[in-house]
Amino acid sequence: MPERKCIGCGKIKNRDEMIKVTKDYKANTLVVNGDSSTFGRSAYLCYNKSCVENAFKKKYLQKVLKTPVPEELKGKIINEL
Repeated sequence: MPERKCIGCGKIKNRDEMIKVTKDYKANTLVVNGDSSTFGRSAYLCYNKSCVENAFKKKYLQKVLKTPVPEELKGKIINEL
């Protein structure tokens, strides 16, 4: 099982246990938990509100995806929890 690192806390977990945020290469949009056909830069977060809050507060998501991240996305991700 492939493992990924949470950008909020730094823990390494199975990819299936994490929220995936992808910057879609073609549409130039941000996709939360997209399917495997979504191609682009991705970041992973634990299913944990503090990890999501930390990633937004320190702009980790913005740095990893190399794109501005709207604040509305935070609410969308928290709804996934």
